[in-house]
Amino acid sequence: MGKLIRLELFNFKSYKGHHVLLFGDAFFTSIIGPNGSGKSNSMDAISFVLGIKSSHLRSSHLRDLVYRGRVLRTSTINVDGSASAPGKQSVDDDGDVHMDTDRPHSTPRKSSSDRNDPKSAWVMAVYEDDAADEQRWKRSITNQGSSEYRINDRVVTAQRYNEALESENILIRARNFLVFQGDVEAIASQSPRDLTRLIEQISGSLEYKGEYERLKEVQEQALENQNVKLNRRRGIHSEIKQYREQKIEAENYAKKADERDQAVVTHILWKLFHFQQAIEDSELHTQRYQEELRELNRQVEKYNIALEDVKKEQTRVGRDVGKLEKGIKAKEKEIEVHENQLVPLNEKVEIANKNLKRYTSRIEEIAKERNSQSSSVELLIKNLAIVEKAQDAWELEWRKKGKTEGRELSEADLQEYTKLKEQVNTRTYSNQIKLNNLARQQKTDEETVISLKGKVETTEWQLQKLQEEIKELSERRNSINHQISLTSTDLEGKKKEINTMTSERLRTAQKQTELDEKLQEVLNKLLEADDGRRQSEKEIRIKENVSSMKRIFPGVRGRVSELCKPKQKKFGDAVSTVLGRNFDAVVVDNEKTARDCIQYLRDQRAGQATFIPLDSIQVKPTNSNLKGMHRGMRMALDTIEYDNAVERAMSYACGNAIVCDDLKTAKYLCFDKGVEVKAVTLDGTIIHKGGLMTGGRGPGHGNAKRWEDNEVEGLRRLRDKLLTDLAALPKENRRGAQEETLQADLNNLNQTLNYYLEELRTLERNILSKKSEATFAKKLLKEIMPKYQEEFQGLESLKQNLTEFKDAIEEVEDKIFATFCQRLQYDSIRSYEAQQGSLQQEAAQKKLEFTLQKGKLQNQLSFETQRLQSTKDRINLLEEQSQRDLKLLKDLLAEKQTIQLSLDSLTHQISALKTQLESLNAKYSRKAEKVAEHRHEFQKRSKEVNGTLKAIAGLDAEIQRNAAGRYALLRRCKLEEIRLPLTRDSEPLDKLPEDELLQAEPDEMDIDEGPNTNAIRPLLVPDYGIDIDFEPLDPNLRESSSETMEEELQDKIHTLNSELDKMVPNMRAIERLEAVESRLLNTEKDFEAARKLAKKARDDFQHVKDRRFELFNKAFTHISEQIHGVYRDLTKNESFPLGGQAYLDIEDSDEPYLDGIKYHAMPPLKRFRDMEHLSGGEKTMAALALLFAVHSYQPSPFFVLDEVDAALDNSNVAKIANYIREHAGPGMQFIVISLKTGLFQDSEGLIGIYRDQMLNSSKALTLDVSAPFPMINIIYPSM
Repeated sequence: MGKLIRLELFNFKSYKGHHVLLFGDAFFTSIIGPNGSGKSNSMDAISFVLGIKSSHLRSSHLRDLVYRGRVLRTSTINVDGSASAPGKQSVDDDGDVHMDTDRPHSTPRKSSSDRNDPKSAWVMAVYEDDAADEQRWKRSITNQGSSEYRINDRVVTAQRYNEALESENILIRARNFLVFQGDVEAIASQSPRDLTRLIEQISGSLEYKGEYERLKEVQEQALENQNVKLNRRRGIHSEIKQYREQKIEAENYAKKADERDQAVVTHILWKLFHFQQAIEDSELHTQRYQEELRELNRQVEKYNIALEDVKKEQTRVGRDVGKLEKGIKAKEKEIEVHENQLVPLNEKVEIANKNLKRYTSRIEEIAKERNSQSSSVELLIKNLAIVEKAQDAWELEWRKKGKTEGRELSEADLQEYTKLKEQVNTRTYSNQIKLNNLARQQKTDEETVISLKGKVETTEWQLQKLQEEIKELSERRNSINHQISLTSTDLEGKKKEINTMTSERLRTAQKQTELDEKLQEVLNKLLEADDGRRQSEKEIRIKENVSSMKRIFPGVRGRVSELCKPKQKKFGDAVSTVLGRNFDAVVVDNEKTARDCIQYLRDQRAGQATFIPLDSIQVKPTNSNLKGMHRGMRMALDTIEYDNAVERAMSYACGNAIVCDDLKTAKYLCFDKGVEVKAVTLDGTIIHKGGLMTGGRGPGHGNAKRWEDNEVEGLRRLRDKLLTDLAALPKENRRGAQEETLQADLNNLNQTLNYYLEELRTLERNILSKKSEATFAKKLLKEIMPKYQEEFQGLESLKQNLTEFKDAIEEVEDKIFATFCQRLQYDSIRSYEAQQGSLQQEAAQKKLEFTLQKGKLQNQLSFETQRLQSTKDRINLLEEQSQRDLKLLKDLLAEKQTIQLSLDSLTHQISALKTQLESLNAKYSRKAEKVAEHRHEFQKRSKEVNGTLKAIAGLDAEIQRNAAGRYALLRRCKLEEIRLPLTRDSEPLDKLPEDELLQAEPDEMDIDEGPNTNAIRPLLVPDYGIDIDFEPLDPNLRESSSETMEEELQDKIHTLNSELDKMVPNMRAIERLEAVESRLLNTEKDFEAARKLAKKARDDFQHVKDRRFELFNKAFTHISEQIHGVYRDLTKNESFPLGGQAYLDIEDSDEPYLDGIKYHAMPPLKRFRDMEHLSGGEKTMAALALLFAVHSYQPSPFFVLDEVDAALDNSNVAKIANYIREHAGPGMQFIVISLKTGLFQDSEGLIGIYRDQMLNSSKALTLDVSAPFPMINIIYPSM
C-alpha cells in the first residue's frame, strides 16, 4: 500500500496563504504544538481533502473553513516579542483569533470585505501509491462556497473522487483512516447496537439494510397469504372427505346396534354363571378351614402359656447377670482411671531419670574442665613462687659480689681523676648534656618497649588459649548437632506413628459423624414425609376404594399419581398442576373394567372416580415442534417417569402441556411466540390456551407432597443401613496403651531434643563469646604490634645517636686521660669506669627480666582463676537441679506405688466377679435355650394359624369379589334396562335393591370366640330372589372361565361399540358434497398463484440476507480474531508480558446485524467487569484496541489520530507509542496529533505547528527524527 507524502494547505482555517505539512519517508509522524496553534486544523485539513463533510469539521458551512484574518488596528510589540493591544485578544483551540469588543479601548472588527479576506481555499494531499507514482488529490472551496474536486489537476465529480479514494481503500463513509478528538470516548461508551452499526459500516452490509427490511416484509406478507390459501384448500378437502364417509356410515349403523345388544347379554350371562359357581365353591372351602382354625387356636394358647413361664425365669436370671456386669464395668472403669493416672506418672518418672542422667554426665564433663583449670592455676602459682625465690637468691648473691669485686684508687689518683674528669666535662659539656638526655630518653623508651613486648606476648598467649577453647567447643557442638539429628529422626518417626494412629481414630470419628449427619438427615426427611403425607378422610377413602378395586378387578392398574413420578423434585408442583383433575384418575386396561369399577362404586356408595381405559382413550399425538423450542421449557410428559404400559394414559393426562422454568419464559412462549398450549411454571402458575392466567396456591398444591410416598420406603431402607454401619464402627474409647506409650516416647524425645537444643544454644553463645574475645585479642595485637615495632625501631635509632655522642666524648677522654691511664695500666679511663659500672647495668637488666616474668605469670594466674570460679558456679547450679529432680522422682515413685496397690486390689475383685458372672451366664444360656425351644413351637403353631387365616381371608375376598361382581352386573342390567332370561319363579330385576352391601352372618358372630380366637365370621351372600335362566348360554362358555374368553367377549362388544360410535349418520351429506367440490376448483387456482409469489419473495429475501450476512460476518470474524492480539499488545509491559484480554460477544449468531455486539476488555490482573465500570484510561485503551482492530479489516494506507491520548497516563501513553512504533511501516502510516511527550518522542518525524502573531497565521516546522543528524525544514508560505 502507498503512503501520504505531504499535505498542502491554502487559506484553510487558521493557515493563511500556502503551507506544506511534509511527512516524507516517515511512517510515524507526530503533529505537535501548543494549544491554539492550529494542530487540530491540520486534522480538519486531512479530513476535508479526503471528502469529509463540513458538518464533521466543526463548521456548519464550507465558507467557515476559509481563512478569516483578525488583524488589530493598533498593537504594540512587547519585550518578549509578542504583540498586545488595548482590546483583549483570544485564540481558540484551532488557531482562530477573536477580539474582545466589550472593552472600551478595543478596535472594532472589520467586515470580511473591508479586511480583504480570501474567499476561496484548497487543500491538496500528495499520495504515493504502490507503483511509486504520485497522486494529487485536491479539494477546493470556490468563491461561491461550493466544493471542487481534482485528481492530478483534473476536475472530477465527487463520486469519481470517492471512487479514487476507495480504490486505495480510503473509505469515506466508514472513516477508516482517521479518529477525531472525542471519538475514543464515544466508542468506549457506545451501546452494543452502536458497535453493530459500526461493523456494518466497515463491512458494507449497511447498504443492504433497506432492501433487507423491504424484502422481509414482502416475504412475510406472501407467506401469510399462502398459508391462508392453503388452510382454505385443506378445509374444503376435509369437508368432501367427511361427507363421503358419513354416507357409508349411515347404512351400517342399525345392523351393528342389534348385534351389539346380543353380545352384551351373552357376556353378562357368562359372567353371572361363573360368579355363582365361584361363590358356591368358596363357601365350601371356607367351612373346612374354619374347623381347622379352631383346633389350631387351642394349641397356640397352650404353647403361649408355657412360653411366658419360661420367659419369666430367664428374665430373673438376666437381671442377676446385668447386676454383675454393671459391677464389673464399674471396677473396670476404676482400673481405667488408675491406669490413666499411671501414664503421666510414668512419663514424669522417665523424664526425671533422664534429667538426672543428663545432669550427672554434664557435671562429670564440667568437673574435668574444673580439674584441668585447677591444675593450670596451681602450676602458675608454683611458677610464680619459683620466680620470686630465684629473684631473692640473685639479689643476695649480687650484694656479696659487689663487696668482693671492684678495684680501689689512692687519694691522689682520685683527686687527679676528679680534676681530669672536670676538664673532660668542661670540654664535652654540650655533648654530655645531649648524651644525658639521650640516656634518659633511652631508659624511658626501653621501659616502653619492654611493656609493649609483655603485652604482645600476653595477648598472643591469650589468643592461642582462646583458639584452643574455640576448637574444643566446636567439636562439642558438632557432637551435639549429631545427637540432635539422631533425636530429630527418632522424633519424626514417632510423630508419624502417632499421627497414623490419631488419623485412624479421627477417620473413625469423622465417619461416625458423617453417618450421624446422614442418619439425622434421613430421619428429618422421614419426619417431613410423615407430615407431608397427612391425608384427609377423602384421600384415605380413595386409597381404600382403589385397593379394593385392584383386588376385585385384575385390570385395575392404579391411580395416575401412583403410576408416575417427577424426574426431579423441582417438577413436583408443575406436574401436579398439569395433571389437575387427572391426578387421582384410575388407569384401567379396558373400557369394560372401567364400567365394572364404576358400577362397583355405585353399588358400594363409595363416591366418584375418573377412569382412563387404555384401550379406548382418545390420545392426541404430541406436537413434536414444541420440543427444543426454548431452553427453559420442556414437555410435561418428559418431566415424569412411568412404565411403558401406561404411556397412553400419561399422554392423555399431560397432553401437549409444557413446563417452564419461570413465568417470563411462559409469557414469552404463549404471548410473544403465540404457542397455543397450556404452560405451567415450576411454582404452579398456569397460562391456559386462551390466555387466562392462574397463580397462587390452589387446592391441588398438596398433591406435590404425595410424590414422596414412593420415596419413603427407600428412606427407611437407607436409615436401617446407616444404623447398621454405625453399629459396625469400633467404639470410640480412650487412647490405647500403644498410643499412650508412643505419646510418652514422643514427650521424652521432645525433652531430650530441647535439652540438646538448649545445650547447643549455650555452646553457640560460648563460641560466639570466645570468638568475640579472640577477635578483640587479634584487634588488640594488631594495634599493639605496630606500636611495639615503631618504639623498637626508635630505640635502635636512639642507641645509634647515643653511640655517636659517646664516641665524641670518649675521644676527648682518651686525650685528657692518656697519661693517667698509662700510669695506672688501664687501656682507657672507660675500662676503669666499666669495671665499676658493668655490675650496676647487669643488676638492672636482671631486675627487669624478673619483673617481666612475674607480670606475665600474674596475668595468666588472674585469667585462669576467673575461669575456674565460673566452672565451679556451673557445677553448683547443675547439682542443685539434680537434687531437685531427685526429690521429685522419690515423690513420683511413692505415688505410683500407691496407685499400683489400688490396681492390684481392683484386679482381684474383678476376677472374683467374673467367676460369678460365668456361672450366671451358663445358667442364663440354659434358660435361653429353653425359651427358644418354646418360642419355636409357639411360632410353628402361629404360622399354621396365619396360613389358615390367610386362606380363609382369600376365600372371603373371592366370595366378596364374585358377589360384588354379580350384584354389579344385575344392577347394571336394571339401570341400563338390559333384558336377561329369568326362570318362572324368579323375582324381576326391578326388585333388586340399589344400596345393598355384603354382611356377615348374624348367627355366626359369637362362635368359638376366646381370648386368642382368630375365627372369621362368614359372609352373607343374598340372591334377592332373582334366579337367572342359563339355558340360552352356550355349553362351551359354561365350561371356560378363563381370561381369554373374557377378552374375546369384551373385544367383540368393544369392537361393535367402537363401530357404532364411529357411525354417526348425516342425511344432508350428499346435498352439500356437490357445492363443496365446485368451490374447490377456484381455491386451487388461488393457492398456486400465492405459492409462486411466496417462493419468489423468499428467494429474493434470502439472497439479500445471505449477502448482508456474508459481508457482516467476514468483517466481524476478522475484527474478533484481531481484537485480542491488539489489546494484548497495547496493554502488555515488562511486569505483565501477557497483557490483557479482549473479545467480542455476538448476541444473535443467525442474524448478528439485528442485535447488539458486546465488547469485553479485561486489563492485566483485573477481573471481568463491564465496560462502563472501567476507568477512563482503561476505556481509552480498550477503545483504541477496537479502533485498531476495525482498521485492520480494510486498512487505509494511513491512519490519523487526533489527541487520542488525552485521557491516558504516562504508562498507557508509552504503550500506545510502542504499539504505533512496532506497527508503523510500509502499508501502515500513522499521523498523530498529540501534546504528550511520551507519544511523540518516539516518532520518526515531527511537524511542529506554531502561531505567527505578526501574520496572525498558523505555520509548520518539519523535523525528520529518523535521520542521523535531524534537520528542521521550515516551510514558508512562499514555498
